Amino acid sequence: MFRAHWVAIAVFVLLGAIVASAWSITQTKVYTATGSAIITTGASEDLGSALVGDNYAKSRVKSYLDIAQSRKVAEYAIEDLGLDSSPDALVSRVTVSNPLDTAVLRVAANGSSPEEARDLVEAWIAGMTKAVADIENSGSGDGETQSVVGLQTLDSAVLPGAPSSPNVKLAVALGLLVGLALGVGYALIKATLDRRLRKPEDVEREFDIPVLGALPFDDAIARSGVALGTSDFAMTEAIRQVRTNLQFMDVDNPPRVIVVTSSLPGDGKSTSIIKLADAIAESGRDVVLIDADLRRPSVAKNLGLVEGAGLTDVLVGRARAQDVLQAYGTTDHFYVMAAGAIPPNPSELLASDAMHKLLYSFPKSAIVLIDTPPLIPVTDAAVLTARTDGALVVARSGKTTIDVLDRALQNLDRVNGRALGIIVDAMPRKGAHKDAYAYAYDYSTGVERKHGKNDGAASVPAASPRVPQHAGPRHGKNDDASSLPGWDEIIETFDGPRA
Repeated sequence: MFRAHWVAIAVFVLLGAIVASAWSITQTKVYTATGSAIITTGASEDLGSALVGDNYAKSRVKSYLDIAQSRKVAEYAIEDLGLDSSPDALVSRVTVSNPLDTAVLRVAANGSSPEEARDLVEAWIAGMTKAVADIENSGSGDGETQSVVGLQTLDSAVLPGAPSSPNVKLAVALGLLVGLALGVGYALIKATLDRRLRKPEDVEREFDIPVLGALPFDDAIARSGVALGTSDFAMTEAIRQVRTNLQFMDVDNPPRVIVVTSSLPGDGKSTSIIKLADAIAESGRDVVLIDADLRRPSVAKNLGLVEGAGLTDVLVGRARAQDVLQAYGTTDHFYVMAAGAIPPNPSELLASDAMHKLLYSFPKSAIVLIDTPPLIPVTDAAVLTARTDGALVVARSGKTTIDVLDRALQNLDRVNGRALGIIVDAMPRKGAHKDAYAYAYDYSTGVERKHGKNDGAASVPAASPRVPQHAGPRHGKNDDASSLPGWDEIIETFDGPRA
């Protein structure tokens, strides 16, 4: 959680330090000077007299402490320094303390400059000495007899080298702590309010549906497209994991005709279904990819195949399935049926008996993958899922929210459609959720160091770019649809309605 919001936390900490520094700069500097005075009891002729005098001085220090903090001393200091301040205002700038079990009075005074603070301490100690002398000698009848108890300067004040306030280091430290607390609070609030699904664990925690796999974000596919983009080790292994989990989903009754859809556009369903079909074909099993997104078809365009004829032509009886199937890749097991012309009634066509008959006309050894529109905007995917073995729902990491996916799955439930599982797409390769692929990256790097990047023997077959091989005049190959390898035998006879 904190890793996902470390930038925000760092910004709050930095702002806290900046605000604290700015506050310190705007504050008036205060300098503090210190000095001390000691109570004396005159000369002692023997040890006993010295002890008596020390005890007497300590007993008087409490009274002298009150004298030192009085307005009378302040008046002496004002007169000495020629200030126009009031005694009460001057008293608030001076602190007098008595260290435990001593006859010492320590004076600390604040000023706007080092000289002002030093002069105030010196004047205050002088005022204390005068006030004590006046009080101790007030009982003398002739005015000449002096009390043996007096107050003398012990340490003179010196110029302070740095201001005592504001304490910049303390202010910045407090600013950092406050910024850290605000950043952590922000991260906790964001994590609590964030409804986006970011990793497979989020899906498993919120829904009782298995996650078949998580596909990392592939920058090569984003730049060049799924046909030309070269998948790296992490993507190859991730899609193989989806393929394996799909094959072992239901051993007794494995799904064969499968819808692949998503909640909303842009979740990566078309790319995911193409990569999955390619992985199944590489395992040696026949796979038919049908573009049933009759609103925004993209499979044929993404693979560089002929787009003119396809599913709609078969459903209305203008062509046979064998005529519009196009072989793709080098495995001889991957075949694509484009969408064909966009009809005015996509939902009715997909829900027709002709569509159901077509989907189950392929041999049982082949897997049929159907790319459909998203579940929330239109009902095409839900209607088609109800008449097939189930649907794989693609959720985009960091984009699809819990509420959106829940609404999509509810659309399937309303038509008694079966959600086979979730595929989490576009998992980040860096940041807080990259741990799922850390091993894959390390292993891939080790393979490249050992064999070299251009070592053909060590390369992963799925990672090499595909060159489309299909029927159609665009590339000048397979002009005769009957030359598709083995599909006259692979596909059963489909007698759809004739125009």
